[in-house]
Amino acid sequence: MGKPLIISDCDEVLLHMIVPFGEWLEESQPVSFKLIGNDFGNAIRHKDSGEPIDPAEIWKLLNLFFDNEMHRQSPIAGAVGSINTLAEHADVVILTNLHDKHNAARQRQLADHGMPYRVFTNQGPKGPALQAILDEYQPSKAVFIDDLAQHHGSAAELVPHIDRLHLCGEPTLAPHIKCGFEAGHAHARIDTWEHALPWLLSRL
Repeated sequence: MGKPLIISDCDEVLLHMIVPFGEWLEESQPVSFKLIGNDFGNAIRHKDSGEPIDPAEIWKLLNLFFDNEMHRQSPIAGAVGSINTLAEHADVVILTNLHDKHNAARQRQLADHGMPYRVFTNQGPKGPALQAILDEYQPSKAVFIDDLAQHHGSAAELVPHIDRLHLCGEPTLAPHIKCGFEAGHAHARIDTWEHALPWLLSRL
Protein backbone atom coordinates (compact mmCIF):
# COMPACT_ATOMS: atom_id res chain seq x y z
CA MET A 1 0.00 0.00 0.00
CA GLY A 2 1.21 3.50 -0.83
CA LYS A 3 0.93 6.79 1.03
CA PRO A 4 -2.44 8.44 1.57
CA LEU A 5 -3.69 10.24 -1.54
CA ILE A 6 -5.54 13.52 -2.05
CA ILE A 7 -7.36 13.80 -5.39
CA SER A 8 -8.55 17.38 -5.85
CA ASP A 9 -10.52 19.18 -8.50
CA CYS A 10 -9.15 22.57 -9.62
CA ASP A 11 -11.79 25.10 -10.75
CA GLU A 12 -13.70 26.60 -7.81
CA VAL A 13 -11.72 24.33 -5.45
CA LEU A 14 -8.15 25.58 -5.94
CA LEU A 15 -8.67 28.39 -8.47
CA HIS A 16 -11.50 30.81 -9.21
CA MET A 17 -13.04 30.15 -12.63
CA ILE A 18 -16.58 31.47 -13.09
CA VAL A 19 -15.75 35.06 -12.09
CA PRO A 20 -12.73 35.53 -14.40
CA PHE A 21 -14.59 33.71 -17.17
CA GLY A 22 -17.51 36.14 -16.86
CA GLU A 23 -15.17 39.15 -16.77
CA TRP A 24 -13.42 37.97 -19.94
CA LEU A 25 -16.76 37.47 -21.72
CA GLU A 26 -17.94 40.97 -20.84
CA GLU A 27 -14.65 42.53 -21.95
CA SER A 28 -14.01 40.68 -25.19
CA GLN A 29 -17.08 38.88 -26.53
CA PRO A 30 -20.43 40.05 -27.97
CA VAL A 31 -22.23 38.50 -25.00
CA SER A 32 -23.10 39.47 -21.45
CA PHE A 33 -22.67 37.23 -18.42
CA LYS A 34 -24.97 37.26 -15.42
CA LEU A 35 -25.21 34.12 -13.34
CA ILE A 36 -28.46 33.89 -11.41
CA GLY A 37 -28.31 31.00 -8.98
CA ASN A 38 -26.57 28.17 -10.83
CA ASP A 39 -28.42 28.58 -14.15
CA PHE A 40 -25.35 28.53 -16.37
CA GLY A 41 -27.39 27.82 -19.50
CA ASN A 42 -29.11 31.21 -19.33
CA ALA A 43 -26.21 33.20 -17.88
CA ILE A 44 -24.57 34.00 -21.24
CA ARG A 45 -26.72 36.15 -23.54
CA HIS A 46 -26.21 38.03 -26.77
CA LYS A 47 -25.60 41.71 -25.99
CA ASP A 48 -27.69 42.87 -28.95
CA SER A 49 -30.78 40.69 -28.50
CA GLY A 50 -30.61 39.60 -24.87
CA GLU A 51 -31.31 36.01 -25.94
CA PRO A 52 -29.37 33.12 -24.42
CA ILE A 53 -26.66 31.71 -26.65
CA ASP A 54 -26.82 28.14 -27.95
CA PRO A 55 -25.36 25.46 -25.64
CA ALA A 56 -22.75 24.59 -28.26
CA GLU A 57 -21.57 28.21 -28.17
CA ILE A 58 -21.06 27.97 -24.39
CA TRP A 59 -18.61 25.11 -24.87
CA LYS A 60 -16.83 27.04 -27.62
CA LEU A 61 -16.38 30.03 -25.30
CA LEU A 62 -15.20 27.85 -22.43
CA ASN A 63 -12.59 26.27 -24.69
CA LEU A 64 -11.45 29.72 -25.84
CA PHE A 65 -11.07 30.74 -22.21
CA PHE A 66 -8.96 27.71 -21.37
CA ASP A 67 -6.96 28.09 -24.59
CA ASN A 68 -5.93 31.68 -23.95
CA GLU A 69 -7.15 33.16 -20.64
CA MET A 70 -6.14 30.82 -17.82
CA HIS A 71 -3.75 33.51 -16.56
CA ARG A 72 -6.85 35.35 -15.29
CA GLN A 73 -7.52 32.67 -12.67
CA SER A 74 -6.36 33.25 -9.11
CA PRO A 75 -6.25 30.92 -6.09
CA ILE A 76 -9.22 30.37 -3.80
CA ALA A 77 -8.53 31.80 -0.33
CA GLY A 78 -6.42 29.36 1.67
CA ALA A 79 -6.09 26.82 -1.14
CA VAL A 80 -2.35 27.07 -1.74
CA GLY A 81 -1.30 26.76 1.88
CA SER A 82 -3.83 24.02 2.58
CA ILE A 83 -3.01 21.79 -0.38
CA ASN A 84 0.70 22.15 0.36
CA THR A 85 0.09 21.23 4.00
CA LEU A 86 -1.78 18.15 2.82
CA ALA A 87 1.17 17.29 0.57
CA GLU A 88 3.32 16.94 3.69
CA HIS A 89 1.15 13.98 4.69
CA ALA A 90 -0.08 12.53 1.39
CA ASP A 91 0.47 12.35 -2.34
CA VAL A 92 -1.56 15.05 -4.11
CA VAL A 93 -2.92 14.86 -7.66
CA ILE A 94 -5.35 17.10 -9.52
CA LEU A 95 -8.33 15.67 -11.44
CA THR A 96 -9.80 18.39 -13.65
CA ASN A 97 -12.51 18.22 -16.31
CA LEU A 98 -10.62 19.78 -19.21
CA HIS A 99 -9.66 18.48 -22.63
CA ASP A 100 -6.38 16.60 -22.64
CA LYS A 101 -4.80 19.35 -24.76
CA HIS A 102 -5.05 21.63 -21.71
CA ASN A 103 -3.24 19.23 -19.35
CA ALA A 104 0.23 20.78 -19.64
CA ALA A 105 -1.13 24.34 -19.40
CA ARG A 106 -3.11 23.45 -16.26
CA GLN A 107 -0.05 21.85 -14.68
CA ARG A 108 2.04 24.96 -15.43
CA GLN A 109 -0.74 27.23 -14.16
CA LEU A 110 -0.97 25.41 -10.84
CA ALA A 111 2.81 25.27 -10.46
CA ASP A 112 3.01 29.02 -11.09
CA HIS A 113 0.60 29.50 -8.18
CA GLY A 114 2.72 27.31 -5.91
CA MET A 115 0.86 24.04 -6.43
CA PRO A 116 3.26 21.82 -8.42
CA TYR A 117 1.17 18.67 -8.65
CA ARG A 118 0.45 16.03 -11.25
CA VAL A 119 -2.67 16.75 -13.32
CA PHE A 120 -5.14 14.24 -14.75
CA THR A 121 -7.56 15.64 -17.34
CA ASN A 122 -10.99 14.08 -17.72
CA GLN A 123 -14.26 14.53 -19.57
CA GLY A 124 -17.60 13.49 -18.12
CA PRO A 125 -18.22 11.69 -14.81
CA LYS A 126 -15.12 11.38 -12.63
CA GLY A 127 -15.72 7.92 -11.15
CA PRO A 128 -13.82 6.01 -13.87
CA ALA A 129 -10.87 8.42 -13.71
CA LEU A 130 -10.79 8.10 -9.91
CA GLN A 131 -10.71 4.31 -10.22
CA ALA A 132 -7.77 4.51 -12.66
CA ILE A 133 -5.84 6.83 -10.34
CA LEU A 134 -6.46 4.56 -7.36
CA ASP A 135 -5.33 1.53 -9.38
CA GLU A 136 -2.06 3.32 -10.18
CA TYR A 137 -1.26 4.76 -6.74
CA GLN A 138 -2.66 1.99 -4.51
CA PRO A 139 -2.96 4.45 -1.59
CA SER A 140 -3.46 3.49 2.02
CA LYS A 141 -6.26 6.09 2.18
CA ALA A 142 -7.76 8.41 -0.42
CA VAL A 143 -9.81 11.59 -0.25
CA PHE A 144 -11.58 13.19 -3.22
CA ILE A 145 -12.38 16.94 -3.26
CA ASP A 146 -14.75 18.45 -5.83
CA ASP A 147 -17.21 21.32 -6.14
CA LEU A 148 -19.92 19.49 -8.12
CA ALA A 149 -22.40 17.05 -6.61
CA GLN A 150 -22.59 14.88 -9.72
CA HIS A 151 -18.91 13.99 -9.46
CA HIS A 152 -19.40 12.89 -5.86
CA GLY A 153 -22.30 10.76 -7.07
CA SER A 154 -20.07 9.13 -9.66
CA ALA A 155 -17.35 8.58 -7.05
CA ALA A 156 -19.81 7.11 -4.54
CA GLU A 157 -21.00 4.65 -7.18
CA LEU A 158 -17.61 3.45 -8.45
CA VAL A 159 -15.16 4.02 -5.55
CA PRO A 160 -17.39 4.15 -2.47
CA HIS A 161 -14.53 3.33 -0.07
CA ILE A 162 -12.79 6.72 -0.49
CA ASP A 163 -13.68 9.81 1.55
CA ARG A 164 -15.40 12.59 -0.37
CA LEU A 165 -15.47 16.32 0.47
CA HIS A 166 -17.80 18.69 -1.38
CA LEU A 167 -16.00 22.06 -1.44
CA CYS A 168 -17.02 25.06 -3.56
CA GLY A 169 -14.73 27.98 -2.79
CA GLU A 170 -16.51 30.49 -5.04
CA PRO A 171 -18.90 32.40 -2.74
CA THR A 172 -21.11 33.66 -5.58
CA LEU A 173 -21.76 30.06 -6.64
CA ALA A 174 -21.59 27.97 -3.48
CA PRO A 175 -25.07 28.78 -2.08
CA HIS A 176 -26.79 27.82 -5.33
CA ILE A 177 -25.34 24.46 -6.32
CA LYS A 178 -26.70 21.05 -5.45
CA CYS A 179 -25.08 19.68 -2.30
CA GLY A 180 -23.34 16.32 -2.58
CA PHE A 181 -23.52 15.86 1.21
CA GLU A 182 -27.27 16.42 1.30
CA ALA A 183 -27.62 13.99 -1.63
CA GLY A 184 -25.77 11.37 0.42
CA HIS A 185 -22.80 11.15 -1.95
CA ALA A 186 -20.22 13.23 -0.07
CA HIS A 187 -19.11 12.70 3.51
CA ALA A 188 -19.00 16.45 4.24
CA ARG A 189 -19.72 19.84 2.68
CA ILE A 190 -17.21 22.54 3.66
CA ASP A 191 -16.74 25.59 1.43
CA THR A 192 -13.71 27.25 3.03
CA TRP A 193 -10.18 25.83 3.17
CA GLU A 194 -9.77 27.17 6.70
CA HIS A 195 -12.37 24.68 7.89
CA ALA A 196 -11.74 22.00 5.26
CA LEU A 197 -8.07 21.47 6.13
CA PRO A 198 -8.65 20.07 9.65
CA TRP A 199 -11.35 17.74 8.29
CA LEU A 200 -9.07 16.52 5.51
CA LEU A 201 -6.11 15.97 7.84
CA SER A 202 -8.34 13.94 10.14
CA ARG A 203 -9.13 11.61 7.24
CA LEU A 204 -5.47 10.86 6.53
